[in-house]
Parts: sequence; C-alpha cells; structure tokens
Amino acid sequence: MRIAKYLAGAGIASRRESEKLILEGRIKVNGKIVNNLALQISPNDRILFDDNPVPKIQKPRIWKYYKPVGLITSTQDEKNRPTVFSNLPPNLPKVISVGRLDINSEGLLLLTNNGDLKRFLELPANGFDRTYRVRILGKPTEKRLEPLTKGLTIGKDVFAPMTISIDATSKANSWLTITLREGKNREIRRALNYVGLEVNRLIRTSYGPVNLTPLSRNGVQEINFKAFASDLLKLGYKESELPFKIPTTVHPSKRVTKQGPRSKYRGKKK
Repeated sequence: MRIAKYLAGAGIASRRESEKLILEGRIKVNGKIVNNLALQISPNDRILFDDNPVPKIQKPRIWKYYKPVGLITSTQDEKNRPTVFSNLPPNLPKVISVGRLDINSEGLLLLTNNGDLKRFLELPANGFDRTYRVRILGKPTEKRLEPLTKGLTIGKDVFAPMTISIDATSKANSWLTITLREGKNREIRRALNYVGLEVNRLIRTSYGPVNLTPLSRNGVQEINFKAFASDLLKLGYKESELPFKIPTTVHPSKRVTKQGPRSKYRGKKK
C-alpha cells in the first residue's frame, strides 16, 4: 500500500492532502523523513506524522457533531482560539472533519476516521446538498435574492446557484433555508452581503443524507455505517463509486436516481 493511501486510511488526511504532507517533510517512516510518494508501507513499519504515531488503519466510521459558535474547524490555531478537535470527547478516536464551519457558524459538522471518505463527501462533483437555516436582518424579497439563485461571481470566486426559501419574517429579522452543493469559504455570508443582507445566525442542518437532529450544542453521535452506506445507494451512487467496501448486510435494492436540477425557490413549479 502506498504511503498516501495508508495515511488516508488512518484518518490523517485525504490522499491528495497526505501527498502534500509528505512533500513538506512531515511524515517519517522508521525514523526517516519520507519524500517518495510511491513508497510502499508494510504492516511492521512505524509511521509518524509531526513526530506523533500514526494509528493503524481501521474500518471507516463517521460521526455527526453539533459545532457551537466560537470554535474553529482546525487542529491548531496560531491565535490560540479554541478548536473543534480540542472540544471533542476524549474517548473519540482520531478524526478529521468533512469540510468546515467558520467560527461564527454552528450546526452539523461531519467527522470521520478516513481521508478518502472525507474527500468523497467534500467534492462538489459528488452532489451532496448542504442545507442551512439562516437568520438575516431585514425583510428580503425573492427579487433581491434572485442573483443567488442564478449564481454569481464575487471577485475571483464563482458561486453556483443556491436554492432558497423565505420561511419567516419579523420586524427585525427573517429566516431563510438555503441549500447549496459547494463549501467555499463563508459562501452564504458573502453572497447575502453582496445583495445587501447581513447574516446574524447561520446553522447547518443537513449534509447529504445526514441531519443535525437530535443533537444539541456540542453533542456527538456516531452514525450507523451500514445505514449510511444504504442511504448513499438510495441517492443513486454505485458501489464502485464509493471510497469504501459496502457492508455485506446492505442491499442496494431500493435505489433512486441522483437529484436533478431544482427550482430556484421551494414550493414553486419548475
């Protein structure tokens, strides 16, 4: 097994990110810094990442975590701010996050012990919806939100069309539900700011087939992996497309096609 594949299976990073770690000289095998991406790993090799032992490869697992406001999604922070990983239960194995939530956002954050699964869930091309409950100042109209539903460019960043519903309004605030298939840095905040709307609360409520409920802030729950694999098959993914072997008790008998294009606003006809 190649070194990058081993690191991904051990939950250090995705294969691509693991290759970067190798080229940066942060990986040692049997006491020597590795710079050969083609290096094959044997079961008896002793592997270190930043001088810390790399765990043995385990079966893929996945957890959902309710990230509260005030934590950054990083293992380290130069400003010494609290991180998601320093806040997790001590009995949790080494995990990496699927994507990020910025320090001022809260809600569903997926965690896994497998770098290939992380990469699979993050790639926009794989079509996993990310849904958010968003509170903004003021009362927006559908016309004002239209640029977001058509897609827009801010600086060098191109944002794909979002699906938006206006759920509730009051004198000061409005609640929106926004669904997108990308995870660019502060995408929703920047897009709404572009049309003159300020976000004062942002909660991710679902990611692909996984929902935030019934977690409360700081709650962690392991997801049944057989059920998770079954949900991916029902979304239309083939076994050959998945970055893991399907548990033998999962049967892809009830499948539906992957979601196609959606209307701009929920409840409207296409």
